[in-house]
Amino acid sequence: MSIYVGNLSYEVTQDDLNKAFAEYGEVKRVQLPTDRETGRLRGFAFVEMGTEVEESAAIEALDGSEWMGRDLKVNKARPREERGSSGGNWSNSNRTSRPY
Repeated sequence: MSIYVGNLSYEVTQDDLNKAFAEYGEVKRVQLPTDRETGRLRGFAFVEMGTEVEESAAIEALDGSEWMGRDLKVNKARPREERGSSGGNWSNSNRTSRPY
């Protein structure tokens, strides 16, 4: 399981997050998603800790705390939801007949 960290400063680095979460245990991985088009950080991250006890300690200590000028939102990450195609449903059965 991993931890969702929201409302991050756009100046944050993976090293910053490693240091902040290392106070609560082993940090296995940090992911800082970026916008596909601009390459800019999206303002949230995912942190994986060594154990659930360490995750819980980090969540309890950091949720709502002020860090780098922002009030953090820290909780257990939810599994990623499967998305349908963004192009809509273009199967032949759903097309309407139009005279051209």
